[in-house]
Amino acid sequence: MSLVGVIVSHSIVLFDYIEERHIAGDDFENELIDVAILRLHPVLITVFATALALFPLALHGGPLWKPLCYAQIGGLLIATVVTKLHVPVMYAIFFLGLKILEWGIVEEPTPSQPSSLPNHQPYVSASHPE
Repeated sequence: MSLVGVIVSHSIVLFDYIEERHIAGDDFENELIDVAILRLHPVLITVFATALALFPLALHGGPLWKPLCYAQIGGLLIATVVTKLHVPVMYAIFFLGLKILEWGIVEEPTPSQPSSLPNHQPYVSASHPE
């Protein structure tokens, strides 16, 4: 479960960073390469720090901890490589290959546009009537 949590969080951060670059108006192909390279350093630091922290327990732990730590270390290293390659490729497949999703210009709502909420009124506290 801990491997799944770490890898999913890395994927979510990668997707979030891709969306931030999309909102900024970057080109799709260049952005996927840039995002993968820019997020590589923080992900590798996290993974290697976790793997180094598990080595003493893997070397001197009991019969339960040794195989568990080796599985965690190996899983982190392999899953990180697979995830860093897999996520941008799958993102490109959904946008370019299958065209399920569309890469377009994101328009920010302007303050002059009316609210989409019906009967939008400011909140007035009962204890402080205006």
